[in-house]
Amino acid sequence: MIVEQIWTANAYRNFNYLIACPETGEALAVDPLDHRKCLTAAQARGLEITRILNTHEHGDHIGGNGPMVEATGAKILAHANARSRIPGMDEGLEAGDVVKVGRTVELEALDTPGHTMSHICLLSHTETPVLFCGDTLFNAGAGNCHNGGHPHELYRTFVRQLAKLPDETRIYPGHDYWENNLGFTLDREPDNAKAAELLRDVSACGPDDTFVSTLGLEKEVNTFFRLTSPSVIAKLREAFPDLAEPLDPKTVFLKLRELRNRW
Repeated sequence: MIVEQIWTANAYRNFNYLIACPETGEALAVDPLDHRKCLTAAQARGLEITRILNTHEHGDHIGGNGPMVEATGAKILAHANARSRIPGMDEGLEAGDVVKVGRTVELEALDTPGHTMSHICLLSHTETPVLFCGDTLFNAGAGNCHNGGHPHELYRTFVRQLAKLPDETRIYPGHDYWENNLGFTLDREPDNAKAAELLRDVSACGPDDTFVSTLGLEKEVNTFFRLTSPSVIAKLREAFPDLAEPLDPKTVFLKLRELRNRW
């Protein structure tokens, strides 16, 4: 499986992706907002974009669909419930559906509500799993729920689906928020030495050298996975002194999301 991560360099810090079959050169474009960069990357690699996958319906993820379809004739795939919000959508996906790219690539659709209620992540059927997670999971962070989402559903997605994936799963999010998110982790868990070390490393990198995380690493540095950390809980009680005892993981997650909204 060929994975081309495309840095848009826009104000929203979007990543776009090409996922391709090395045998046929057929490619799936994921959230190709910067259609020009996606087309240039495909041409440079000798790839043919035949389909588009939108992880969700927000404008910074579907905004390149029109010109990409015009240039390639690609079909648009997205969550089955997003059809009314994604113009020209051709195929609706549900949990467990498999998207095939060429002869060798299979990507399983995960129904991952929270950031929006019609959000799809793609999990590769490869020896080392790869997760294309849109705005559900970020490096060291979690998606917000401001525009059509719900934090309770995001919590369920994290604990019932994401946390159960293999630790070696490689993480490809929809945006580069490494530095801000690691800053939040250290604000909430000041003694997280791994997060402090990683923040120094990513601060020294340019966007073109973006470090690709794994789920195992996320469990070390992403506060939204660290719901039983004594340090996280202690700091949370400083912010919310009236929290009940004992503190359950769901409440920790929801209060962290509340803090991150205004951090």
